[in-house]
Amino acid sequence: MEDRQIVELYLARDASALARTAEKYGPALRALAENLLEDPQTAEECENDVYLAAWNAIPPHEPREYLYPFLARIARHTALDRCRERSRQKRSAPLLQLTRELEQCLPAPDNAAERLDELALAEAINRFLGSLSEENRNIFLRRYWYMDPVAAIAERYALTRSKVKVSLCRSRNRLREYLKKEGHDL
Repeated sequence: MEDRQIVELYLARDASALARTAEKYGPALRALAENLLEDPQTAEECENDVYLAAWNAIPPHEPREYLYPFLARIARHTALDRCRERSRQKRSAPLLQLTRELEQCLPAPDNAAERLDELALAEAINRFLGSLSEENRNIFLRRYWYMDPVAAIAERYALTRSKVKVSLCRSRNRLREYLKKEGHDL
């Protein structure tokens, strides 16, 4: 079923929208949550939370053209919230590892002025991503947005782990230099 049709079901408040969403995007949403949480049961709970959040968000949102990114954003935020809950009890190693990889590329929001620049930073990062080759952009997004492990990225794109690691390292370095040129303090 097409995304437009699924969104129409949500707008009509037809409960079959949830089943259609689960059929089409369930495994991908669960995998996204599991990459962050490393717990299949909690990832499944997050997936169900995504369906509820989508039910509550459509309407007023009508993501006919971008249903999966809309759902993936909800899934990512839901999983990150669960990570924060867990990290209050103990640190989450996968999330810390990814944070460490990017922390030297991105400015830290130390004060109110930097917080006001978040929008400008987001736009600069989007321009940077647009400047990457499709392969490098996909690798970067799979790692830092979808939180895929390096091995999974290598398998997905039929690359060696070494090539993925080198691509990520070079992209981080290019991002750091790009942001410096754009006037963002690192």
